[in-house]
Amino acid sequence: MSKITFLKARQILDSRGTPTVEVDMSIDDNFFSRSSVPSGASTGKYEAVELRDGGEAYNGKEVRKAVQNINETINKEILNKNFNSIHDFDNLLNNLDNSKNKSFLGANSILACSLGFTKCLAYKSKSKIYEYLNESKNYILPSPLMNIINGGAHANNGLDIQEFMIVPAGFKTFSDSLKAGVETFISLKELLNKKSYSTAVGDEGGFAPDLKSNEEALELILDSIKLAGYEPGKDIYLALDVAASELFENNKYQYNNELVDTNELISIYKNLTRKFPIISIEDPLDEDDWSSWSELTQEIGDSVQLVGDDLFVTNKERLQKGIESKSANSILVKINQIGSISETIDTIKLAKDNNFSYIISHRSGETEDSFISDLSVAMGSGQIKTGSCSRTDRTAKYNQLLRIEEELQNKGKFAGLMTFKSLS
Repeated sequence: MSKITFLKARQILDSRGTPTVEVDMSIDDNFFSRSSVPSGASTGKYEAVELRDGGEAYNGKEVRKAVQNINETINKEILNKNFNSIHDFDNLLNNLDNSKNKSFLGANSILACSLGFTKCLAYKSKSKIYEYLNESKNYILPSPLMNIINGGAHANNGLDIQEFMIVPAGFKTFSDSLKAGVETFISLKELLNKKSYSTAVGDEGGFAPDLKSNEEALELILDSIKLAGYEPGKDIYLALDVAASELFENNKYQYNNELVDTNELISIYKNLTRKFPIISIEDPLDEDDWSSWSELTQEIGDSVQLVGDDLFVTNKERLQKGIESKSANSILVKINQIGSISETIDTIKLAKDNNFSYIISHRSGETEDSFISDLSVAMGSGQIKTGSCSRTDRTAKYNQLLRIEEELQNKGKFAGLMTFKSLS
């Protein structure tokens, strides 16, 4: 049993300068944690509700009401009460909220407290967070999916696809994988400068050049991998986050300044995966088009990881539907989409039990909190998506993984392609 003895929330800023929630918590008058909540720009409509104030301050993005909900409503219910587990704690908060999508207290309020309690429990057990949450004591360092060119909602340029990622999976250690990713990122900057393209970065730390087409972005990345001294399709692979729901209107998708239907878009993906070493495509289709997801999975799911983000929103019920309809073969896991750590873990277990890969992910609005690094190791995800290798809100997660790798020494192994089931 663990007693909540201190709880205080405040409004801080995330990586976009947008307000978010931070919570300080102690249990048993001893074990202290500080946690902060991320926020997305490209959000699925089925995500748990992030409570914002509206009004004029911060363009309506303040979270004073969410903070007040913690400091008053939640504090009153949990202070000096004992809890057996994180599930026990989260259940009380969810019951207190008593809405389907956490719209009463706000998912940002509930998650901040859930994060804080999880950390406190780890510290009480004299464990690292990744140790406390790991049940098998088998530790896997994840392959990073590094977003090095930003488009879509993450950048003000002409690219439809939201994220062009590299996956440096062909290495023996996480640190070698990260080094290859960084060196490729540096090479990409050299190429962009030579071509007089902008090297300004987008929300997630990748470059945001105004390129002519999505294919030009992929060609540039291949050239960058080679310039850095690595081999595409052997050392470093490619991944995409299309965020197709953002491109979908009147049953058509925007692609390279043209409108295409679903069948045409599926043909585009088939051609792209034949031409480029693409091993993962996230949100290739609209979040409500389950039948087309099933068709795409049947067409290329044996050779490509098809990741549901907006499709599943880290929700067990939606994931179960995807499992039954064979829509996708992978899920993106974002703790603020579902709004509590226990529900996040439950969704991961459902994915694992049904042979879906699962990628632990950041949001475009991030903080210095590196919890997801520990979560990726604890859950054995084998994959983490936490942006490019610039901006401290992104590198904080990579640096935490470097620390974990050092702590584990020979007790942890690098995932490589292990969890990309068609390639392992």
